[in-house]
Amino acid sequence: MTQPLYLSRATLRRDVPAAALLELLLPGDAGRRAGVGHRLVWTLFTDGPDRERDFLWREAENGTFYLLSRRKPEDRHGLFCIDPPKEFAPSLTIGDRLSFSLRANPTVAKKTEGKSRGAPVDVVMAAIHDVPRRERALKRNEAVQTAGRQWIAEQGARCGFRLVPELENESGSREVLTEGVLRISGYRSINIDHSGPRACIGVMDFDGVLEVRDPQLFLASVGRGFGRAKAFGCGLMLLRRVVM
Repeated sequence: MTQPLYLSRATLRRDVPAAALLELLLPGDAGRRAGVGHRLVWTLFTDGPDRERDFLWREAENGTFYLLSRRKPEDRHGLFCIDPPKEFAPSLTIGDRLSFSLRANPTVAKKTEGKSRGAPVDVVMAAIHDVPRRERALKRNEAVQTAGRQWIAEQGARCGFRLVPELENESGSREVLTEGVLRISGYRSINIDHSGPRACIGVMDFDGVLEVRDPQLFLASVGRGFGRAKAFGCGLMLLRRVVM
């Protein structure tokens, strides 16, 4: 029997004593914030030294975290207000349309001589690798859109969904969109500040509408998360039904 998934929302408390720690718990620097967020969310699921991560998370607003987990979160240190977790088991069929929001660390495998497996490389950096350095700043925004769209489309092909190719406009007619209903924003490189090896990750925000092609595969993929850097707030796809 498959272990259930739970969707939760946890918000840092603003009362004493948590309020006194907010500057430490919500640092302004993106790298420190990702590292602190990693440790904060772990407090909700760590019940032993050998526990492996079985959850995804994302900071949605200042101090509010969405969680998708195999176990219900437990606030052992009194830092959070947690809404009652809801079991995540949507009933989906082929053709269902869902709006989605995804913060991801999209990478591609770059082959290196003498190794059978390619090393993960940020998709934008890979796209502009051969562009002269003085021209990279001009090409980066274009690369964010082209490489980002290609990456999310490839995720869909592997994970049971596709970007919606058309939407009904205000006049009631169908508008075909060659690149699907998708907005990519917020690309940034973050130097993660944590106790492990130093890491720099590229993060993108994807917002759009998808169509379910394989419900079972899609839900399993949502449970695993998309892309890399899941320990640092990437990979959780938030979903909402599209009313037709």
